Amino acid sequence: MDPLKESSGSLQAETNSSRSRTLTRRHVLRLAVGGSIGLSLDGILDLQTVRAATREMKLSQVKEYTTSCNFCSCGCGMIASVREGKLIAMEGDYDHLVNRGSLCIKGISMFATHTSPSRLAKPRYRAPGSDHWDDISWEDAIDRIAQKIRTTRDQTWIATEKLEGKDVPVNRTDAIAFMGGAQNTNEECYLFQKATRLLGTAYVEHQARL
Repeated sequence: MDPLKESSGSLQAETNSSRSRTLTRRHVLRLAVGGSIGLSLDGILDLQTVRAATREMKLSQVKEYTTSCNFCSCGCGMIASVREGKLIAMEGDYDHLVNRGSLCIKGISMFATHTSPSRLAKPRYRAPGSDHWDDISWEDAIDRIAQKIRTTRDQTWIATEKLEGKDVPVNRTDAIAFMGGAQNTNEECYLFQKATRLLGTAYVEHQARL
């Protein structure tokens, strides 16, 4: 190989490399035009509005419902995002007085628990002596529970008790107890108390005390 040609080729390569690293007028023109377009768009478009619109697109046709975590007795608030009847996300409620939007590891896993294929979606009944469970309707479950409560109440009803040799009316049953949960609101707890007292139940407890 000719040393002269080799030297000329290397010199040409170094020249092209130095040109590629040199800022030319074309590069300056491109930067100026790009910067001008960017500044003009910034004046025309409100970036915050664009971001908000993009967020609304992601949450289009989504309804939000407030609820409470059902794992413990803290009653942390949660927001459930539902689209077309399907739960798509759950997060802490930032306006809730208990947790202010934060959730523990159990609360965070509530979404996975809800969407689990092993989660029961219907009431099930196992007859005495049976080796399997049968799916029943909610109406059937409510009727069965009501009949059990009525039968138990009638069979164990205590109308009076002896106190200092006298019959004192007490009107209660000791065979039924009621337990409230962390998801119950104050209004629901008030109604539960009314219902259990009307049934004559003396044993009323709450999940938080256990």
